[in-house]
Amino acid sequence: MNCWKSINFTKEFGTNRLYFLSFLIGLLSFVFLFVPFSSIHGTSHVNEFGIVPLLGLVILMPTIHSFMHILPLIMMNKRTKIYFNLKKSIIPTCRYHAKTFLSKPMSLMMAIAPTLFITIPGIFASLVFVDYYVYILLFTAIHIGASFTDFLYTLHIIKAPRRAFIESENEGFAILVKAKN
Repeated sequence: MNCWKSINFTKEFGTNRLYFLSFLIGLLSFVFLFVPFSSIHGTSHVNEFGIVPLLGLVILMPTIHSFMHILPLIMMNKRTKIYFNLKKSIIPTCRYHAKTFLSKPMSLMMAIAPTLFITIPGIFASLVFVDYYVYILLFTAIHIGASFTDFLYTLHIIKAPRRAFIESENEGFAILVKAKN
């Protein structure tokens, strides 16, 4: 295997810039989602008790998001090592490492899984649950902001050659192609 491209978003963009762009994307997505949904729901009553579940879900979001990345690996019976730890002693986090190279379609599925399983159902739930739509939209917007690096990852994987394999590294990932003999 030859390395076609090695990508590390932290080195490429910097941690502060990634956090800032994630924040901006989350804020803009809330604005663009709230305006049409508030006109759909009109002047409906917003239940104040929705703030407690929202805070709980925001604290659990890193773990839920990571588990949604792991879910396609589990469904396809790929060997994966999972690490659980607490960040700043209150936020549970989940890291994973696939023990084999992943094909391009499998990597794409893994990258868009949180969007398919959290963001899209969140948008539909905000249509159904009128009393809690503001909190659901807020959670969905926060998740869209947190998925910013997933979208960058997806763009790089789409540009990779058709028969490429993806290997996760400590701080990023490598796109590998088979060596021609």
